[in-house]
Amino acid sequence: MKFSGKLGLQQRVLPSYRVPFFDLLAGQCEGGLSLFAGQARPEEMIAGGATQLARHVEADNLHLFSGAFYLCHQRNFIRWLEDWNPDALIVEANPRYLSTPAAVKWMRERGRKVLGWGLGAPKQSGLWRRFIAQFDGMIAYSQRGAEEYASLGLERGKIFVAHNSVSARPAVRVQRSNLSGAPTLLFVGRLQARKRIDSLLRACSEMEFKPRLLIVGDGPEREALESLAKEIYPSAEFIGAKHGAELKPYFEQADLFVLPGTGGLAVQEAMSYGLPVIVAKGDGTQDDLVRDGNGWQIEPENYKALVAAMKNALSDTARLRKMGNESFRIVSEEINIEAMAEAFVRALNSI
Repeated sequence: MKFSGKLGLQQRVLPSYRVPFFDLLAGQCEGGLSLFAGQARPEEMIAGGATQLARHVEADNLHLFSGAFYLCHQRNFIRWLEDWNPDALIVEANPRYLSTPAAVKWMRERGRKVLGWGLGAPKQSGLWRRFIAQFDGMIAYSQRGAEEYASLGLERGKIFVAHNSVSARPAVRVQRSNLSGAPTLLFVGRLQARKRIDSLLRACSEMEFKPRLLIVGDGPEREALESLAKEIYPSAEFIGAKHGAELKPYFEQADLFVLPGTGGLAVQEAMSYGLPVIVAKGDGTQDDLVRDGNGWQIEPENYKALVAAMKNALSDTARLRKMGNESFRIVSEEINIEAMAEAFVRALNSI
């Protein structure tokens, strides 16, 4: 199944991890896909990417204020629409983006459809109700997000779930031998306070059988974390930043992936290597990825829950292998960028 027309897709920025998905989706649009996205603020440190199949047009982002008051205006939005003249438009569903209503109006005047795409509506408010009412449908990252849109009065027939994914369907299952000796725990991500790597170090020190801990990544907290590790868990290995194929040997060595803080795109990649996972609850995308059969979800900032989950995980190594197999099945059959692109095409054809 393909979308027969020209698709326009707006994003605030184009992060590198989204490039494979956008190129895959472009291949499903017979009229092509034009992606409208601008630059992030320097302090966000978002690695940009370059598409091959999707036609990327640079948005002129004007960043206003910061924190809870942040707003973004994309000054050449209508000019891009006039140039590309899409049959359908998908926009990032965020009321902080000031250019969206004018773009929706432009499409409406030409009798064309607009879909929103987002995490959900974290605040069940009149603002959010009015915001999503302007769209012909909503694509949610997760089932939780879909329920939040429905609770604001949007018809369920207009809500579509495209499970948030950054990895392709894995082709080969990593074969792991039975555990003998200390298990290997892996963290991959940016070293910043909200990732709670300090809690991971402390939790490892409480384990009866001390695991090998690999910490892959870099960031503002690295020096402080290395100093903490020298005091409480000196065997922790700080690998530094690795990307793409460089990550493969670390995923292959690991027995358990742990993400004790919020955020993190490496969970699905870990699952594609057949790893069970421990993750902190976040925006809802973890609900669909991490289930009783393949891992543990814990409350963020709950150190006791992290320790309990790690002790539970490491108490039965045979079960760990079975859970890793279930992780692989989930990302092979259910949640991957191929399935995500298919969901987008179904949504476009439905409206």
